Amino acid sequence: MVRSKVALISSVVILGICMYLYFPFPNNVMLEPRSTFMSFPIRNQEGFIPLGIIGSILFIIAMILSFYGMKKYRFRTIIIAVIVYAILPNLLIAMYQETLASGIKAISYDGKGNCNFENVSEDLLNGECNFVLQNRSGKDVSFELEFLDSFFMEDGIRMESLMNLAGPYSITIEANHKKSIHLKELLDLSDVPKHIDGGTSNNIHFKLIDGENTRTL
Repeated sequence: MVRSKVALISSVVILGICMYLYFPFPNNVMLEPRSTFMSFPIRNQEGFIPLGIIGSILFIIAMILSFYGMKKYRFRTIIIAVIVYAILPNLLIAMYQETLASGIKAISYDGKGNCNFENVSEDLLNGECNFVLQNRSGKDVSFELEFLDSFFMEDGIRMESLMNLAGPYSITIEANHKKSIHLKELLDLSDVPKHIDGGTSNNIHFKLIDGENTRTL
């Protein structure tokens, strides 16, 4: 069933290197990309990302070595390797957060938050955001939260970050607790030169701040 143990071991080593290059912790490495391959950001608003391209090439090489290293079940092996590669990082992160992590490193976010903005008048906007954060550690965690604009917004126009006008937002999540967070604010835009007049944003991102420690989710 195995043609070359060297090829298979080399494939596993290369996959480990690929995972190390863009391990999705403590920050969200997929925040900026306009195009991706597996877990690798290929291009963002500034152009192509060399390290992401190198990682993609290494991943393809690892798959070729896996194919070459097997006599039978080649395609099955590749499919299993891809699935494991996609799932393993999140499993490792969850294990770390539930055992060793503390403070904001123990906070997880499913990426499904959303914000809705409704125009009230020329300089007033209703902003409402909903998202869920989970504290996986055995201790309460307190931090400040700062909203981040999408990198796809053009010409410096502000959207999600408008919520920061009413911030900072101090949040505490109890130990081993999942918290649904709902923020609703009347935003004064008289001093904001570029901003949206209304709309909805999904899969929002933000920064967690605890003293000198920060995380981007």
